[in-house]
Amino acid sequence: MTLHTEWIRTEQDGQEISLYTARLENAKTPLPVVMVIQEIWGTDEHIQHVTRRFAEAGYLAVAPDLYYEGAGKHKPGLSPERIEATKKFLDTIPHTAWFNDEERATELAKLPEPERSEVTETMTNLFSGMANGPVFLATLKASLAFLNSYEHSQGQRVASVGFCMGGALSSALANHADLAGAVVFYGRLNPENAENVSCPVLGFFGENDPNINGMIPEYAQAMQAAGKEFEYQVYPGASHAFFNDTRVTYDVDAARDALAQTLEFFRMVLVQA
Repeated sequence: MTLHTEWIRTEQDGQEISLYTARLENAKTPLPVVMVIQEIWGTDEHIQHVTRRFAEAGYLAVAPDLYYEGAGKHKPGLSPERIEATKKFLDTIPHTAWFNDEERATELAKLPEPERSEVTETMTNLFSGMANGPVFLATLKASLAFLNSYEHSQGQRVASVGFCMGGALSSALANHADLAGAVVFYGRLNPENAENVSCPVLGFFGENDPNINGMIPEYAQAMQAAGKEFEYQVYPGASHAFFNDTRVTYDVDAARDALAQTLEFFRMVLVQA
C-alpha cells in the first residue's frame, strides 16, 4: 500500500491556505474527501497520521493547517516547533496546572528565559483557540472551495472529522451546504446552530469529560426539534482526547470502536449517498 502525501499551499478566495493531503497512489481520482480538523496542537504528526489512516481507507484525506497565516509563516507562537516545546513542558507539570493560573505561573517560573516567555505566549494562544473560531471557519470554507476544483477531488462529496477544538469546528462546519457529513470527537456543541445544520452529525465522547458532555442533551434535543440527524456515543471510563494515541488519555477500546463507526458513517454519506 503506497500513499502519496504532500503539503499544498494555494490561494483561495483571497486567502493563502496550507493543507496536508494524503491519498492512495493507485486509487483512481477524483476521490471522496475526508477533511481532518486539528486539535489545539495543530496539524502535528498525530493529525497527519490520522489523515493517512483515512487515506488508506480509500479517501482523499486533507488536514488544513489552521495556524498558517501565509507567506510560509505561522501565527505568532504557533509554529510546529513552538507547539512541540510547549507540549513537552505541559507533560512535565500536573494536569490541574494546565487550567489553573496560579499553579501554571508557579511552574512557568521554573523555566529560564527566553523559554518561559515563549511557552507562555504559545500556551496563551493555544488555549484561546476557539476565540478565533470565525477565522478558522473561514480557512475551512476556503479549503472546501479549493477541493471543489482540485483535480483529485473535483465534483466529489466532502465530510469532516474533528478532534477537541476541531470537533467543535466540525460541528460548526455542518452548517455549510457543501458538507455531506460531520463527525465530532469530544468537541463543544452549540444547540443554537441546530436549525442551520445541513448534513448528518455523528459524535463520540468520553464519560469522564463533564464539561463537554454537559452540552450533549441540549444539542440532541435541538437537533431533534429541527428535524436534523444526530447520533452519538459516550464511552464508559473514557476521558477527553481518548482517540489521541500520543496522550495518556488514549483508550484503545473506545478509539477502535469510534474509528469503525466513523468509517461506516463516511461510507454512507460519501459513497452510498
